[in-house]
Amino acid sequence: MEEILRVDGGSAPEGTAETEEAVGLLEVFGLVCAFLAADAGCKAGNVRLEVFDKNKPANADALPVPLLVTVKFRGDIEDVTEAMKAAEAVALANSGIVTKHIIPRPTKDTEKMLKISALDKD
Repeated sequence: MEEILRVDGGSAPEGTAETEEAVGLLEVFGLVCAFLAADAGCKAGNVRLEVFDKNKPANADALPVPLLVTVKFRGDIEDVTEAMKAAEAVALANSGIVTKHIIPRPTKDTEKMLKISALDKD
């Protein structure tokens, strides 16, 4: 079976490399906060970023910032956990956190959904 190089330098059978990576999801208020959180997280752990996603909820005018952005960290569970801690601290010091979660081993269907982004949509 063909081997695929993993982010950590190891190898995994074809089709399994990404599913062995944890994902950290951090939804924050605003794009600037997302960039700051992503930067802090990437500096704190050996992680990579998936494409950001955005959401403008119906009650946007009542929010501190009318745009919600999801930062998605990928890597091993320990690094994702460290990245999330650092990103959360930065987000809390700025516009704030909407929700957060770590998925240790996402399913293939979840992997597909992680690629979706509304940032390129009006």
